[in-house]
Amino acid sequence: MIRCELTVRFGRPPAVVDGIHLRVWRTGPLAGQPKVPVAVQSMVDRGLMVVRGGSPHLARAHFTEAGLDALLWLAAQRRGLDPVQFAHVRQELGVGASETSR
Repeated sequence: MIRCELTVRFGRPPAVVDGIHLRVWRTGPLAGQPKVPVAVQSMVDRGLMVVRGGSPHLARAHFTEAGLDALLWLAAQRRGLDPVQFAHVRQELGVGASETSR
């Protein structure tokens, strides 16, 4: 899920600090509340993300400090985040350029 959300779309790379966009319930008893996918809920339960609602039409899940550390660990792994496809994420996290040239 993280790789899918951080993939470049429409020619613009997403920023980690912007968080992950969540859909919002439009009608019913949960109207205005974010629809939290199971993968995001799992990360919230483990303290890696926090869900913030900006308005009734917009919600985002943001990485906590522990979540950023976990994402940094994932970027440091050889098979974690592809150095070419996720270069924008690695740069934002401060993973060295010498590691991406391998």
